Amino acid sequence: MKVQTDSPAIRPFPSKLFVEVTTRCNLNCFMCVKQNQGSEVLEGDFSPELFSQLEPAFPHLDALILNGIGEPLLNPHLESFIAKAKKLMPAKSWIGFQTNGLLMTKLRAIALVDAGLDKVCISIDAISPEQFKKMREGGEVAAIDMALSALNSARTLCNRPEVQIGIEFVAMQSNISGLPETLEWAASRGAGFAIITHVLPYDEKHAHEALYCNISDKAMELYNSWRRTAINVGIDIQRYAEVRWKYSRTKDEQAVVNMVDAMKDAAQQQGIMLDMNKLLKVEQQRFDEISEIFAAAEAVAQRTGLELRLPSIAQKEQRKCSFVEDGSAFVSWSGDISPCYFLWHRYECFASGWNQTVKPKVFGNIVEHDILQIWQNQGFSSFRNDVLAYDYPSCSSCGLAPCDYVQTDEFEQDCHIRSVPCGSCLWCTGVFQCLG
Repeated sequence: MKVQTDSPAIRPFPSKLFVEVTTRCNLNCFMCVKQNQGSEVLEGDFSPELFSQLEPAFPHLDALILNGIGEPLLNPHLESFIAKAKKLMPAKSWIGFQTNGLLMTKLRAIALVDAGLDKVCISIDAISPEQFKKMREGGEVAAIDMALSALNSARTLCNRPEVQIGIEFVAMQSNISGLPETLEWAASRGAGFAIITHVLPYDEKHAHEALYCNISDKAMELYNSWRRTAINVGIDIQRYAEVRWKYSRTKDEQAVVNMVDAMKDAAQQQGIMLDMNKLLKVEQQRFDEISEIFAAAEAVAQRTGLELRLPSIAQKEQRKCSFVEDGSAFVSWSGDISPCYFLWHRYECFASGWNQTVKPKVFGNIVEHDILQIWQNQGFSSFRNDVLAYDYPSCSSCGLAPCDYVQTDEFEQDCHIRSVPCGSCLWCTGVFQCLG
């Protein structure tokens, strides 16, 4: 794939900055990378001195997103960061962050909106007080209610009706049924947008909470089409695992094998990777139930005027790295520059059905080098071009994964002989979403 000449990824400056203003947090959520084994996230705050090092990038930005692993409201300099960046950023750009909302008092909301905050997203995964407290250990639904009220009041008092207020909902097995009701609740309290994302399991213990399929949308679409055809002619392709290795087959059993072989040929002609073992294990009823809940959520959004961003249930065959395509750079609280959420920190996850250790990809530190020099250096530029070529494997769709290429202590190359460690990333498949 040829990179477009007007792509933000090849401009001489980043178009989006994700700045981790703190790694401290006032909650202990099980779905947070910080709480899980393998995480090596040290606690610290982004300093005013370090923030000044970002100034050369501000005049070129479309967006400044002030959050990472921690709770942004814990940084006492947040308002001054916003005010300083706002003076230097283009008129049509925006500044925002995601928050758990517990520290969003009326005075804090006014100070933030007055400083120039354009967009804020509050995390809420349930409106039942008991369930919310279980999922967001240390949190209260009432606090979210007050945070939304404070932000709406600040928007009026500061005469800034354009400020966008929204919510983020992490979709899991234990809370997905409450999504439509949560959207109704949020819209009635002034939320104008909602970002829905799947949970990223960090260990096998929580893998059952994940709702997305480790199968591409094209593979699922092809399989379901052939499955319906098979049902119409009286063939149960769900029996394939049972009959495929039989030396002697009945007429009905041979029909199953023939049907699946024909489906594989069709997939090969269309360039679609089929993993029959995974396809045969898909809980179709569960898939349909999630689809129905998402449809109900869309109906709520249409009725209330809520801008809704839903994730894919099956991973998209056509990958799209919005981080790189949008010209993003991620800045850790200590000043390290990375390309995306996936490669921002060291952690372990169970996203594709196996334990994987993810290591950060760092191209420089703003304490030592100018941020534009880091952005323009050959290593970072080459990385972005290689990502946008999309010539690397899709590990989650591969029947041989995890292989030694992925599980190696020090990643050097993948099975396509490419050096970008992106084959096992799921952000580009549409199942994970964030403010940005």
